[in-house]
Amino acid sequence: MAEDHYETLGVKRDASQADIQKAYREMARKYHPDLHPDDKTAKKKFQAVQKAFEVLNDTSKREMYDRYGNSFEQMGAGPGPRPGAAPWPGGQPGGGSFEEIDISQLFGDSYGQDPSGGFGDIFNQFRRANKKSRRAPEPVRGGDLETELEVPFATSVTGGEAQIALRRYDGRTETITVKIPAGIEEGKKVRVRGQGEPGPGGGEPGDIFIRIRVAPHPSFVRRGQHLNVRVPITLAEAALGGKVDVPTPWGVVALRIPPGSSSGRKLRLKGHGLRLKNQEPGDLFAELQIVLPEKFDEESAELIRRLEQHQPTPNPRADLRW
Repeated sequence: MAEDHYETLGVKRDASQADIQKAYREMARKYHPDLHPDDKTAKKKFQAVQKAFEVLNDTSKREMYDRYGNSFEQMGAGPGPRPGAAPWPGGQPGGGSFEEIDISQLFGDSYGQDPSGGFGDIFNQFRRANKKSRRAPEPVRGGDLETELEVPFATSVTGGEAQIALRRYDGRTETITVKIPAGIEEGKKVRVRGQGEPGPGGGEPGDIFIRIRVAPHPSFVRRGQHLNVRVPITLAEAALGGKVDVPTPWGVVALRIPPGSSSGRKLRLKGHGLRLKNQEPGDLFAELQIVLPEKFDEESAELIRRLEQHQPTPNPRADLRW
């Protein structure tokens, strides 16, 4: 739908040229994009105001517009200004966009000099907006970095420190000490604050996020907050029982072996698993493994045969089935 130029400028159809020029100045001040940089619709509205003023400020164009409406140009008025028309502020209409218009020309020679709070206030606002647009960029937080670090199994259980070598963008290699929290699991991340990329414009630096890999242990395995350990014992310890020393994360403890223990039997050491913050400590489960000599001499073999005859062992494969 075609725009009504009178409605765009907010004037009546019998408005005088002075009224039209006054209305134009007010509307231009209201919608000029330089004065309203955050309003995405200002440019389009300002162009409509320009177009309306171009027509209504030219007496010949206005007469044709009043007679034929928006199709007046097709009736012979032509797009350019006619002789006698009032000059177009800031240049010829159609020859440039609003970016080329000098605002002081747009609002008149007294623009910026009116002590009564008229156009002078607008000029000051424009200067403040310009100053704001030229202001140095706000500080921006630096980017975060990510890397991986493998830690010993014992460190993942009890906590400790580790070090990583970080190559900076300026070519420097920096060694950073990382605190490893007790009980950290495989794949979890440790955050080192302030050691990431520097922040542009003086912003705070980013952080480093370190994904933890836990090295396997030859004897211990973690199960949640519990630990499993394989404990080798001799044939005599298994048959007759006894006590053996077992290492734990919290020191060496004496494990009592009940007589007649078979390989695979698990004994529980309460409270010797992981000790996580605000949680009950986990347990350590010791799995017994009987270690036999690679070879038996005839005397030893005979003793074993006599033992089997004297005290037969129940079929250990009774429950073994497909």
